[in-house]
Amino acid sequence: MKEKTEVVKNKKPTIKRKSKNNLSYWAFVGPSVFAFTLVIFIPLILGIYYSLTDWNGISSQINFVGFENYIKAFSDEGFRSSFFFTTKFTIAAVIAINIIGFGLALLVTRESRISNLLRTVFFMPNLIGGLILGFIWQFIFVNVFNGLGQALGQEWMMGWLSNEVTGFWGMVIIVSWQMAGYVMVVYVAGLQNVPPELNEAAKIDGANWWQRLRNITIPMVKPAFTISLFLTLSNSFKLFDQNLALTNGGPGNATQMLALNIYQTAFTLNKINLAQAKAVIFFVIVAVIGLVQVYLTKKDEVEA
Repeated sequence: MKEKTEVVKNKKPTIKRKSKNNLSYWAFVGPSVFAFTLVIFIPLILGIYYSLTDWNGISSQINFVGFENYIKAFSDEGFRSSFFFTTKFTIAAVIAINIIGFGLALLVTRESRISNLLRTVFFMPNLIGGLILGFIWQFIFVNVFNGLGQALGQEWMMGWLSNEVTGFWGMVIIVSWQMAGYVMVVYVAGLQNVPPELNEAAKIDGANWWQRLRNITIPMVKPAFTISLFLTLSNSFKLFDQNLALTNGGPGNATQMLALNIYQTAFTLNKINLAQAKAVIFFVIVAVIGLVQVYLTKKDEVEA
């Protein structure tokens, strides 16, 4: 009996510690879970529900229509063209952002007195809001480029945002300029984890800079590539502010991205039901592409 009593007494402090740990855990995690549920999960469920109805955002009467909105979305030529433009833009932007970001990371991780200053300067564009950034670059493309084109007699520099080709590259330039510094930070963290002994040993063995970069640095930084590719893929697909401020989808919706197409369907055409169907399709596409990318790059990390 005495032994059983001692066991029960010893268990009580353990139970108290567990309850305190659980309380501390939910004190930290609870607000985040609540915010995620309120801002992400509930709107997602409501969006899926409204995509199956005929609600226009104003009417008090809601009727269930099944997958009719999804059929309309896939048959919408504007939605299809926005999807192809967004895909093309994402491919170009992801390549440009990661190449520039990795190059900047290599530059600022070299021994230099101004490396910290350079990190700050390169990261600063990421602090500017998307709408403000779009208007700044709109001024540059419309006024500065036109002035330079007239002064130098170069017609290709004039009317930069007035056609699909230069408007496309204008979007790539603005996003690369904004996000390269952010991606640089991810690559800097990866480069700082590369053991310097490996590069020193390779130098002694006669390996040049390119050989060390290809055979040591890049394989060791593959986890940073996984993160950066995921971030740039998702952000490029979801781009909205810069597209709205820089071109507003023009000329003639030639540079309209998926997020802007969904926005205009909802708030210009007042077709909330159709916009929600497009948004659900958009969500599934981005989620699938993101998961496939992470799976492939993670698999490559394991093999490396």
